[in-house]
Amino acid sequence: MAEFIFERYNYWAIILLMMVGLYVTFQAENMIKRLVGLGVFQTSVFLFYITLSKIRGGSAPILFGHDYPKEHGGGHGADDGHGGDAAHAPAAHGGGEGVDELGRPYVDGYLEPGHIGGEPLHELYSNPLPHVLILTAIVVGVATLAVGLAIVVRIRESYGTIEMDEVRLADSAHAETEDSVEKA
Repeated sequence: MAEFIFERYNYWAIILLMMVGLYVTFQAENMIKRLVGLGVFQTSVFLFYITLSKIRGGSAPILFGHDYPKEHGGGHGADDGHGGDAAHAPAAHGGGEGVDELGRPYVDGYLEPGHIGGEPLHELYSNPLPHVLILTAIVVGVATLAVGLAIVVRIRESYGTIEMDEVRLADSAHAETEDSVEKA
């Protein structure tokens, strides 16, 4: 049991960050502290998704020249078709055959992880999609924080404070004076 807990220490840290952020967001009366709590909560969610997407032993999905199979290119080297007459040259390949050969392994059955076109990759790669989504979420989080801070500045200009309880008291006092003016 202890081994299970210690092997997943990063999840426990993420849960702790999430609970701290949630607590500060709901309990703080200061509006800036609420925004900080929201930022801590968002960061814990980002860390959670990044932790889930990491594969043990996996590397970044960047393919170098030695990562491709030996016959990669099929005679299409760097110099093939890249001359002055390339626009007028006949096609060096038949499109129909290549499509059938590439599509067949996926139609016939499932491939093992790490295989592309039936040949194994030499390295195991992590999935880049969660990282890209989190990068987008970080940008949205920064924009949300900027809007929240702009609203807090306007509230400070209008009410003279950023404490929630004082803003509520000022609102209720203003509503009472409006009601008494309407009755009179």
